[in-house]
Amino acid sequence: MTTAANTTATVATMRDALDHQRRGLRSMLAFAGPAVVASVAYMDPGNFATNLQAGSTYGYQLLWVVLLASLVAMLFQAMSAKLGIVTGRSLAEVCRDEFARPLVVAMWIAAEIGAIATDLAEFMGGAIGISLLFDVPLGWGLVVTGVVTFAILSLDAQGFRPLEIVIAALVAVIGLSYLAELVIVPPDWHAALFHTFVPQLHGKDALMLAVGIVGATIMPHSIYLHSGLTQHRAPARNDAQRRQLVSFSNREVAVALGLAALVNMAMVAMAAAAFSETAPGLADIATAYHTLVPALGAGAGVLFLISLLASGISSSVVGTMAGQNIMQGFVGFKIPLMARRLITMVPAFIVCATMNPMTAMIDSQIVLSLVLPVPLIALVVLSSRRSVMQGFTAGRRLTVAAAVTAAAIVLLNVALLWQALAG
Repeated sequence: MTTAANTTATVATMRDALDHQRRGLRSMLAFAGPAVVASVAYMDPGNFATNLQAGSTYGYQLLWVVLLASLVAMLFQAMSAKLGIVTGRSLAEVCRDEFARPLVVAMWIAAEIGAIATDLAEFMGGAIGISLLFDVPLGWGLVVTGVVTFAILSLDAQGFRPLEIVIAALVAVIGLSYLAELVIVPPDWHAALFHTFVPQLHGKDALMLAVGIVGATIMPHSIYLHSGLTQHRAPARNDAQRRQLVSFSNREVAVALGLAALVNMAMVAMAAAAFSETAPGLADIATAYHTLVPALGAGAGVLFLISLLASGISSSVVGTMAGQNIMQGFVGFKIPLMARRLITMVPAFIVCATMNPMTAMIDSQIVLSLVLPVPLIALVVLSSRRSVMQGFTAGRRLTVAAAVTAAAIVLLNVALLWQALAG
């Protein structure tokens, strides 16, 4: 079956399922894709940077932050997907139609800043992985990452399915790599379980890292993108089919982002087990690799780099797609994906030439956390508007829960800024 035929067959299966002509696992798998693509943003190199530093500096202490951030991510990704299914428009498009123009322009600028910060970490992560794995200069790693990203993005011309399959395969590589890492570097499971459910925040840099984890886990560009990914697969013909699509979407979000949460927690646990005593306060991916190899063998180091490489390439692809979705939605302007990729590659080259890559990656996650409230608040407002959502308007409990969560993230950002200014 050709790649284009694969997409056509998937759409036909979805249509049959929505018309109650087909059931079973195969019909459910046909709807899988958007949340898998979105989940890449929750396992990108920015997560590697923040999770490595969190685990090596504070051991298992910040696992509860990863868990809470992942639950919040599930809530807002599900809300974004629902918005796209019900309205047939992306979050950025609905914002452009519903809000005043000055506000829309400000939101677009914030979203573009987030997209650039995201792409910086993703692109550099892939480049670092290639540089260390094949022992080549970082500049060549950047070039190879760019070429591979271009190649994967070209699959978009064959329909949505081939691109989704490649991204799903890369996600599987990340997950399996960290499963193997936990076998090689077994964590203290009792401590990991305790800190997953008992909040603690000790140490002068713990707040900064907690905000970085939030920014790396709940990704603004992914929230924008998810609503766009649900639009053109198999549009609903009536409210009954919309309810089916929302139900399928919610299940996929729970599974895909649940697995992403486990991968993130595995990153922190591995860093805590491998580095908290031998290399406390680890602040460099290259150092992590060179520390792993003599302590735990070449296999652990290679697995670490393979997962980083898969993360960097897959998230670079998704980041480029999100940037296009944001630009097209807010200003109605579309440029070729390849041109968008070239534009966002430039900052990464500049940073690599002028800054420490690990520091830049962690700082980029803090920037993401600062711009994160924009799409969250927009989703809360739009999901509660009957003029937008019709019979699918969010209930009072969901609206209050989402609003409280968005307010908590704003307060975290304010606390971080206050700490920085006071310091």
